Amino acid sequence: MPEMPEVETVRRGLMRIAAGRQIKGIDVNYGKTIENDVEEFHQALIGQTIERIDRRGKYLLFRFSNDLTMVSHLRMEGSYFNQPTGAEVDKHTHVIFHFTDGTDLCYRDTRKFGRMHLVKTGEEMTVGGLKTIGPEPTEEDFQFDYFKQILKKSRSKIKPFLLDQSHVAGLGNIYADEVLWQTQINPEQPANSLTDDQIKRLRENIIAEIARATAGHGTTVHTFKNAFGDAGQFQNELQAYGHSGDACPRCGTKLVKIKVAQRGTTFCPHCQALVEPDD
Repeated sequence: MPEMPEVETVRRGLMRIAAGRQIKGIDVNYGKTIENDVEEFHQALIGQTIERIDRRGKYLLFRFSNDLTMVSHLRMEGSYFNQPTGAEVDKHTHVIFHFTDGTDLCYRDTRKFGRMHLVKTGEEMTVGGLKTIGPEPTEEDFQFDYFKQILKKSRSKIKPFLLDQSHVAGLGNIYADEVLWQTQINPEQPANSLTDDQIKRLRENIIAEIARATAGHGTTVHTFKNAFGDAGQFQNELQAYGHSGDACPRCGTKLVKIKVAQRGTTFCPHCQALVEPDD
């Protein structure tokens, strides 16, 4: 599933290929992609202009000229691309927005899990996971005191704690492995057992890693591509994720892969030893 750096990369591409375009028509080839009534979706958007595209966590927010917002979640395989109006599309292209300038914005999703939900602008935080989403992983929004407070209240292992979008937005399996390796914390370490120093360093690494991955246009491990069909570049910078069996870049110990909360998890058993919490 695309994580926040990948979704932000898609957003920036969409600003170049969709923002400022007026919708002339819409083809919906797979109705379940649209969470509204499909006919009402058509009527609400035809003739409207996409003014800009925002993002919150892993959600894209298309802002329309009639004060409507389309919340788009790519889920596992969803992607957007543009092409000239009338060009052929494959069976996995489920929604096509036809613009008045002779181009199309196409939504493609081989797994059919992605969804679009149209709401009045200002009500988007009532949709899906946006209802409970945590702060953005930035210096300004993701404060140490907040992070320490929610960690100390949790009995969860730290890896699934970080994957919970209500705690901090945008982290997924890839970057959780990376920041835990960077901070030398075992993925099964109880969240409430972290020291203040570990919390401080983990917070700093989360903020820095997401910023670096975004600057690198995201990570392509399986199928992620940006709005121009290009793969991300940050997979070349990963130190832990995808490197099971390789030598740890820090100590040389072989990295191992285990399951934590049903998610494949790669870590260094030497650098990231599990520490028994004090009674």
